[in-house]
Amino acid sequence: MNTIHVISNSGIVFGTSGARGLVKDFTPAVCMAFTHAFVNLLKKESSLTTVALGIDNRPSSYSMAQACAAALYESGIEPIFYGVLPTPALALVARKNKIPCIMVTGSHIPFDRNGLKFYKKDGEITKLDEIEITKASVDFNMPATLPKLELCSDAEAIYIERYTSLFNSDLLSGKRIGIYEHSSAGREIYHKIFTALGAEVIRLARSDEFVPIDTEAVTEEDKSKALQWSKEHHLDAIFSTDGDGDRPMLADEKGEWLRGDILGLLCSRELHIEAVAIPVSCNTAVQKSNFFKRVELTRIGSPYVIDALSKLQSKFVNVAGFEANGGYLLGSNITYNNVTVDSLPTRDAVLPAVIVIAAAQHRSISELILDLPERYTHSDRLQNFPQSNSSRILQEALVLPEVFIRRLGINGRNIQNVDQTDGVRLTLDDGSIIHLRPSGNAPELRCYAESSSSLHARKLVDQVLGNIKYL
Repeated sequence: MNTIHVISNSGIVFGTSGARGLVKDFTPAVCMAFTHAFVNLLKKESSLTTVALGIDNRPSSYSMAQACAAALYESGIEPIFYGVLPTPALALVARKNKIPCIMVTGSHIPFDRNGLKFYKKDGEITKLDEIEITKASVDFNMPATLPKLELCSDAEAIYIERYTSLFNSDLLSGKRIGIYEHSSAGREIYHKIFTALGAEVIRLARSDEFVPIDTEAVTEEDKSKALQWSKEHHLDAIFSTDGDGDRPMLADEKGEWLRGDILGLLCSRELHIEAVAIPVSCNTAVQKSNFFKRVELTRIGSPYVIDALSKLQSKFVNVAGFEANGGYLLGSNITYNNVTVDSLPTRDAVLPAVIVIAAAQHRSISELILDLPERYTHSDRLQNFPQSNSSRILQEALVLPEVFIRRLGINGRNIQNVDQTDGVRLTLDDGSIIHLRPSGNAPELRCYAESSSSLHARKLVDQVLGNIKYL
């Protein structure tokens, strides 16, 4: 078999963060082909003896990791299998050991889909690396059986210590923190972090079935759960993540989920970050806050944020990136509470949550938000929406934006600006923003809206998506 033929015929493509597709298309041959192509990329840069492997809780993830391991063995490389753990925990242990890693995860997408994330010794692969992987030509053989994987458990302690080392063990004494565990890859870790910091932890809604939590489109059910849990358990905060633990969800003391970019903004202020890189979909409160010397806007996806971070590093000492989905990327080593925190330029869920909960020791989380400019965002998506439909709609919005918003039922408003950084982002003359973008991971069309009113932002998303279905 040859990698370029297997990959090109697989139906698997790279999205905003990793290769994603249907589980049925991630055959052992496809997983091996991607792994061989990744190894081919790595060997061009340096010698290679070991690669770290991790998985999420999806039913298909272990067998996919077995196929990746088979390719590594065939290449003369020893896989180190860390089992189920958050993606940033795998990236952290690999970075400390100066080895590459592969994470088998589909993040937030449904369990009938999965994916592969690739990391070099210094962090996530780039978009150029992705192209090279898809074009690699490496011959390989299918084994008679896939190898069993022996578990290494070193990563958990390293990940926990990264956060608990920042504070005294009584930091959260008297605080009640809910952990919405569902099927998150980090559910065996999170309660240990908050307990070590002195909090009373209430573990909530653990699931033996995979739950596709999307931190950018929190379901009404999860909103209701948070409100109920907050009242029932008298919680100071609720913490959760998506499936692979790289994107956080944090609810305040009222049970209201924070938007991911607001969480990132609060965290960056506490860490005294000088310059930030954020996707264009983030709340404009980031710019309006004047907390930073530079705000660099990027396309949506962690590889674009990481690329922008590398450029900021030459001009600023403390840099970070964050996304509307909550993923936080620390682009430089920083000193916090007289402790040095090493950079981790990949999405992380724990750092922003711990820092913001710590900042709310003497004020509530909702009070911290009052310091920010009053700009509100909302987002949702149309699922099972063909890519061809998304392309047609975006083209119409781009060519005839004024006509397009009328077809969406938005009357009495004019277009002030059209931004094509990623998708189509329309700024109206009242300052409201409508941003349409097809998902890079699934057949979905996402809509982001921003306004000076939370209710208006929500109404815009509902109105846009409700009408687009009939265009």
